[in-house]
Amino acid sequence: MGTSGKIVLVAVIAGVLGAVAGLWLNGPGPLLRTEPGQRALQAVAAASAPAPPAGLTVAHRGGPMPAITLPTLDGEPLTLPAAFAGRPILINVWASWCGPCIKEMPELNRYAAAQGANGTQVVGIALDRVDDVRAFLQRVPVAYPIVVDAAGPRDAGVQLGNAKGVLPYSVLIGADGRVIKQKIGPFEDGEIGAWAK
Repeated sequence: MGTSGKIVLVAVIAGVLGAVAGLWLNGPGPLLRTEPGQRALQAVAAASAPAPPAGLTVAHRGGPMPAITLPTLDGEPLTLPAAFAGRPILINVWASWCGPCIKEMPELNRYAAAQGANGTQVVGIALDRVDDVRAFLQRVPVAYPIVVDAAGPRDAGVQLGNAKGVLPYSVLIGADGRVIKQKIGPFEDGEIGAWAK
């Protein structure tokens, strides 16, 4: 590629990054709540993220979810997706200090309660300290399972395709264990049901 071709390519990439950043900074508008908008946002985030650590399996849309074993708040190991094999799973990666995460948790809890025994299983992965998560859940209780992981380059969010570590981050896993959707940012009121279809 010649010099002028490289300049055009850099200009196009900069334009796309600027447009996405503008949308993000002005609030997650309607475009970012669409599947094409999310795919574009994730492509931009992935392009600017550091490479995952060597040997780390990272989930991709359409591919299988890597097995992730994390402790519950009681210290018992929970392996995803095997613990809920045969059911769709909505995994929400969050932290007790994340304002948008806190805002969407009641909506996630309502969605989880409406699913019944055979619907989509909601699971929260807190990138946080166990004591902080326990204290938070005293104020904002949820009925779905919560597991805990330490934030870092090998955390569950990165394994689920969130290379930039933006919170909240949600992933929909099909009953067959494959990644169906990935979402950067919080759910708005009433949005989860349509997204999880």
